[in-house]
This record gives sequence, structure tokens and C-alpha cells, in this order.
Amino acid sequence: MWRRTHLGTEADRATFRTLHTAALASPALREGLTRASAERAVRHLRDLLGTPALAVTDTADCLAWDGEGDHHQHQVSALVSTTVEKGRTQSFSRGDLSCAVPGCPVRIAVVSPLVVEERIVGTLAAFAAYPTAGLALAADETARWVSGQLELAELDLSRTRLMEAEVLALRAQISPHFIYNSLNAIASFVRTDPDRARSLLLEFADFTRYSFRRHGEFTTLADELRSVERYLILEQARFGDRLSVKLSIAPEVLPVAVPFLCIQPLVENAVRHGLEGGAGAGTITIQAHDRGGDCVIEVEDDGAGDDPEKVRRALAGDTSIDSVGLGNVDGRLRTTYGDQYGLVVETAPGAGTKVTVRVPKFAPGVSA
Repeated sequence: MWRRTHLGTEADRATFRTLHTAALASPALREGLTRASAERAVRHLRDLLGTPALAVTDTADCLAWDGEGDHHQHQVSALVSTTVEKGRTQSFSRGDLSCAVPGCPVRIAVVSPLVVEERIVGTLAAFAAYPTAGLALAADETARWVSGQLELAELDLSRTRLMEAEVLALRAQISPHFIYNSLNAIASFVRTDPDRARSLLLEFADFTRYSFRRHGEFTTLADELRSVERYLILEQARFGDRLSVKLSIAPEVLPVAVPFLCIQPLVENAVRHGLEGGAGAGTITIQAHDRGGDCVIEVEDDGAGDDPEKVRRALAGDTSIDSVGLGNVDGRLRTTYGDQYGLVVETAPGAGTKVTVRVPKFAPGVSA
């Protein structure tokens, strides 16, 4: 039998070492350019270039240094200033790095700008004993790769900010409507049933505390459903026997991480469209199922239903449509998991409405 006696050619091994070292530096760089991320990445970046010393800077000062000759750190700011001003890779000679230390390997520097969205955010400074064309080329290419990682970090940050803004917008849309009705319902029991009024007030406090929390863009399905339960208790105090609720939740999907406030708006829509404006009773059915790698949540009402074209416009983000956060929730699901995980809405006039949410039980970067 043929037996492999080595790990490929020297070129193969060098390629593997380069890719492995880049992979070690990448996680820190994907957090953005900070002192902490630079300190974690600088050693691996120096390994990539094989230089005696390397510095990662912002547009003014040294953020991290690795290697020999760290007594040169005070000279880095001047090198950075020149590079940022010129806007391209610069080479510096012994005259720019005066040194009285015998045998110091830091005699020249190649400083390349780090660029994010056409804006210089810092530099990569490679130090060596003598200049070579290979060092200049390698430093420039490494800086391009680092810039790419920082751009991905910026995209991640922009995505997070967008998600936070969408949650804030959703809170602003839901709160006035719900708070007004809940407080009215609680007030109606203050004289006739003080104990129930007190209990409802506690439910209201817990609901609003959850809805306005400021940490994390994801939560567990269990926490989201607990908030939905409090919401429905308050709505049942308002509607009385007119509102019936049916729940069917598979215990194994309760720990699944879901976008914060992705179920409650759908339940509020079901209540509004199923009961408000009519004199009859209505039933809200909430189910959560385990479907292999996915968790499927269904929110259904037996109300008047709606025009499918109107729903399509709501999902497209038409703010003139009277729908609490439907487009908002759909957009956040697609942003987080991909277009295949958008909302599915089944409705027709006189046929009620069923909204289906499908989320993967495990997804990269998603945790409660």
C-alpha cells in the first residue's frame, strides 16, 4: 500500500503555515482596531512577515509592538504621521530611526496604511535591519489583508447597530398602543378587584422590563414566550372571555436563541386583527415545533384575515400599513439567518391569519 511519508513539499508546508498564522490573527482583527485586538494580533502578524519587530498603530500612536527594539516605540508616531499624510506605503531609513543600542536589529521601517471604506484607520509598521523589495511588498500585502479583516469588523458593527436601531423602532411602535390599553385595563380593576389589579401591575412591570432591556440582540425562545404570556395575560384582562389562547410548545426548542422581540409583535398583530374592531370572540394559537435543524414557531388567529397584497407591502416595510412590526421582524430574521428564514404569512379575507417563523437551532454568531 502507498504510504504518505511527508506533508507535501516545502512550498505546501509554507502555505499551510501562512494560512494557519493568518487564521490565528483573524479573530482579534474581526473585533475592530483597538489596543486590545492589536495586542492579540500583532504577534501573529509578525510571524506572517518574519521581521524582527512589528507595530500596529491607529492614525496617531502605537497600539501594540511585538519583537525586538521596543525602545523605538517613541519614534513610531512620526512614521505614522508621514504615512497617513502620504496615503500610501512608506519606507524609512536609519536616519528616521536613530539608535544608540549596539546590535539593534531595528534599522529601517516599512509602514503601510490600514484602510477601511477608503479611510485610513491605522498602519502596520514592519521593522528590519536592512531594506528589501520583498519586505516592502510583503508588508503592503499583509496590510491589505488586515484592512479586509477590519472592513469585515466594520460590517459586523454596522449590522449590530442596524439590529439595535430596528429593535428601538419596534419598541417605539409597540409601546404607546400597548401601554395605554394595559393601564386602562389595570385601572378598571383597582376598585372592584384590587388583588387582580396588583397582580396585573406586576405582570405589566415584568413585561416592560423585558421589552426595554438594553443587553443582547438575542434571547431564548423560553424568555420570549414568557414575555408573550405576560402580554396575553394583560390583553385577557382587557378583552375578558372574548380572547382565548391555545399553546403547544415542544420543550426541546425552549433553549433556542431567537432575535429579541421577534414573537411578541406577531402575537400583538394577531390580537389586534383577530379581536379589535369586532364584537365576537377570538382564539390565538401559538405553537413551537422541533423540525430537525430548525425550530418552527406559528402564531395563528381566527379573525377577519387580511388582503395578501397588503401583507406583502407590510413585509416590504410599507409604514402606512397598520401592522405592528411585521416588516421589522421579517427584516431582522433575514439579516440574521438569510432570506430563506423570512416570515411566511398565510391569510385571506375571512380566513384568519397564520404567521410562521423558522429559525435554525444553531447559527454562527447567534447566542442568547
